[in-house]
Amino acid sequence: MRAKLVRIGNSRGLRLAKPLLEEAGLTDEVHIHAAPGVLTITPVAAPRAGWAEAAAAVAPEGLLDAATPTHFDEGEWEW
Repeated sequence: MRAKLVRIGNSRGLRLAKPLLEEAGLTDEVHIHAAPGVLTITPVAAPRAGWAEAAAAVAPEGLLDAATPTHFDEGEWEW
């Protein structure tokens, strides 16, 4: 796809077609990285996205190992 940069105040902008944005998975907020002759635009992913679903998929009893006794368990504690 070929496009022209348009003037927006003292800056330049680029119009991107909706189907192109949808195909790339870009929404309202993006990261833009510049290198000589190249701009890379990537979607901003929410930190820890999908963690809740991944934790819910694991059975609660599968999250921790069985308790391992230590020498602190052998006698009564004195404070």
